[in-house]
Amino acid sequence: MTEKTIGIIGGGQLGRMLAMAAARLNFRTIILEPQVDCPAAQVASEQILAAYDDAAALADLAKRCDVVTYEFENVPVYAAEKLAADVAVYPPPKALEMAQDRLTEKRFINGCGIPTARFHAVDSQADLEAALADFGGQGVLKTRRLGYDGKGQRVYRSAADRADGGYAALGGVPLILESFVSFEREISIIAARGIDGTVACYDPAENIHRGGILHTSTLPAKISERTAAVARTAAEKILTALGYVGVIGIEFFVLADGSLIANEMAPRVHNSGHWTEAACIISQFEQHIRAVAGLPLGNPQRHSNCIMTNLIGDDILALPEWLRLDDALVHLYGKSEARPGRKMGHVTQLLR
Repeated sequence: MTEKTIGIIGGGQLGRMLAMAAARLNFRTIILEPQVDCPAAQVASEQILAAYDDAAALADLAKRCDVVTYEFENVPVYAAEKLAADVAVYPPPKALEMAQDRLTEKRFINGCGIPTARFHAVDSQADLEAALADFGGQGVLKTRRLGYDGKGQRVYRSAADRADGGYAALGGVPLILESFVSFEREISIIAARGIDGTVACYDPAENIHRGGILHTSTLPAKISERTAAVARTAAEKILTALGYVGVIGIEFFVLADGSLIANEMAPRVHNSGHWTEAACIISQFEQHIRAVAGLPLGNPQRHSNCIMTNLIGDDILALPEWLRLDDALVHLYGKSEARPGRKMGHVTQLLR
């Protein structure tokens, strides 16, 4: 195979695992990341040390790469568009545009015929009061941009919760109020679409969050095949509508009758798909590299039941116990300092 170079914007653990998967397929990788000694740069071929929107760095990356991808959804859209004028960028910049604004994302998902929680745009305290009144005084207020892992959110369950400052408490930025959803469990599906339009879906994972951060993903999820099929169909609709190339993660709420409410999408490899490196022949990381490089997609079939556990902050102190298990794959991210809420690694246990 002719050696080619893949550019990766972002130097975190997802970029690290993408670079590792790329190396197995004989691709070089160049990371664009402003942080020195970032997790991805420890395993990539090279690093361009610059901001994600640095014009000279973007031009350099485009010149030296055959294709460019990214590891997180807050890459500036205009930077992706600038790159796309000179080199293939996958997933397409349109996917970033849809995912970076929760209001735009909800409207897009609804436009694909997929239900979401009810929502209202909130651009003032008056908007917030009107939206809360429509939802019976309850709901989840979120920043429309840059929120992740539970950040940038306020929950309203009673009148007492309004004492937090309301609209101004989240910085006076554009917000969205989402209605509560009465659900039985949370699931996510990891799906991929190739340049030729081929779609491959992994089995849905059942997810448990703690403090807004994913704690575990378990396979199989306790859902019916009908519900799983609905998730796969929804993923294919979204991928097709975006002209998508690469891996995407889509989160859903499962209602009592087995129907699904889409929560959000992430145009990248996803934390709830880390289990694929232990329980599938083709991991989500290799699948993404295959897709953006124009290679055939791999078989997403799962060969084992499993549970993936995130190691957050001081969870890393239990590493010796995890390493003693004979049915667990431990993956650490190369981060030297454990901090509260920081993802240090993950462990996938195969369940017999």
